[in-house]
Amino acid sequence: MKLVTFADAAGSRVGALIGDEVIDLAGLDLPADMIAFIEAGPRALRRASAALGEAPRQNLSDVRLLAPIPRPKRNVFCVGKNYHDHAHEFSSSGFDATASSVIPDVPILFTKAPSSVIGPGQRIPAHLDPTGSVDYEGELAVVIGKAGRGIPKARAHEHVYGYTIINDVTARALQHGHKQWFLGKSVDGFCPMGPAILTADEVPDVGTLRLLTRVNGEVRQDALVADLIFDIPTLIETLSAGITMEPGDLVATGTPAGVGIGFSPPKYLRKGDVVSIRIDPIGELTNPVE
Repeated sequence: MKLVTFADAAGSRVGALIGDEVIDLAGLDLPADMIAFIEAGPRALRRASAALGEAPRQNLSDVRLLAPIPRPKRNVFCVGKNYHDHAHEFSSSGFDATASSVIPDVPILFTKAPSSVIGPGQRIPAHLDPTGSVDYEGELAVVIGKAGRGIPKARAHEHVYGYTIINDVTARALQHGHKQWFLGKSVDGFCPMGPAILTADEVPDVGTLRLLTRVNGEVRQDALVADLIFDIPTLIETLSAGITMEPGDLVATGTPAGVGIGFSPPKYLRKGDVVSIRIDPIGELTNPVE
């Protein structure tokens, strides 16, 4: 099932996206908030699936999609340098001020502030970066559905609720200058997310998912999730070793080669640009830049 958070004149709530229609799940005595819906677990999904035919529906063009989780309860967990080609690209760019080796020995983890999240179609506020070095990073994000700490890789799939798309927008000069990644990646509006959460049962093999990033129609990134250096079970095991993972947590798995700083000269985002990230069957996340 594809789950969305949508808004209309009656407010915002959870829906199911089927084709060009949004099914209003909040009218089925189900939580209207996505995190609460995830916390309700399989029961909520079964109820939603059984009642799709009777629930109110609207055309997608008549509503506004928000980020599936408009305001995460905690920071978005992120992974740096998690595709081989991007690790080399980043190392040679001159912006990697922290690592001692090109390919990391363990996952490089950082976070983005919840206030950085915006939804599909919302504008990326590049003007908030005084350095003029705004870059894009298309990523598959894992949505945690079941709480746990000390989760072994063999059990990691039991904690995955579904998948969505994140654009890990980054102010490169801030990232480099502060010798860490939080400030450069947590600017307001620097975490576009969406358009939907695709539940895990719809993805038999996550490694076969293909990520495509386009800027103004030009393909910049093209990679399979199977190319990750550290796969999703490894990331969940690593994060949960000492941190309790909670329903609604988000883990952005890393970006492949083709980001703006990989070009000479760098291709930073400018006002009027449009960034589109597609991962089928999740959908496409598109955001203009201002």
